[in-house]
Amino acid sequence: MEKNIYKEIIDSFVEELKNKKIDYILAPEARGFLLGSTVSYLLGIGCIPIRKKEKLPPTTVQSTISYNKEYGEDYLEFPKLDNDRYENKRFYIIDDIYATGNTFKSIKEEIIKLGGVVVGEGVILNIVELNDNKDLFSLIDVNEE
Repeated sequence: MEKNIYKEIIDSFVEELKNKKIDYILAPEARGFLLGSTVSYLLGIGCIPIRKKEKLPPTTVQSTISYNKEYGEDYLEFPKLDNDRYENKRFYIIDDIYATGNTFKSIKEEIIKLGGVVVGEGVILNIVELNDNKDLFSLIDVNEE
């Protein structure tokens, strides 16, 4: 494996996001953590880990996201922010792969319920035949065969 590939991936996200007004990166577990934390650090913004139910400290927001995955139902939780405020904040979701998009759709719906705005979404790999997300930033687009 090319030893600078991680740097190239991160640099691509930073370049894409550097002029967008974003308060927080939303990083679904687990690979989203690797991307989101590094990109948010380089941009000087916050990073929010989105975890499976009961994996965060007990100070999560009231609601838990339920969504369908290719192989069953799952649940995600958001940590509380300072003053428990998601409203009027701007968020960007980063993860490794976008397939059906159910995880992203659920996160976006929850952010809207909490009063925030998702201003974009990005992944390393987009499996285009499984979704119709035309606004997604992806480094690689593939068709599953």
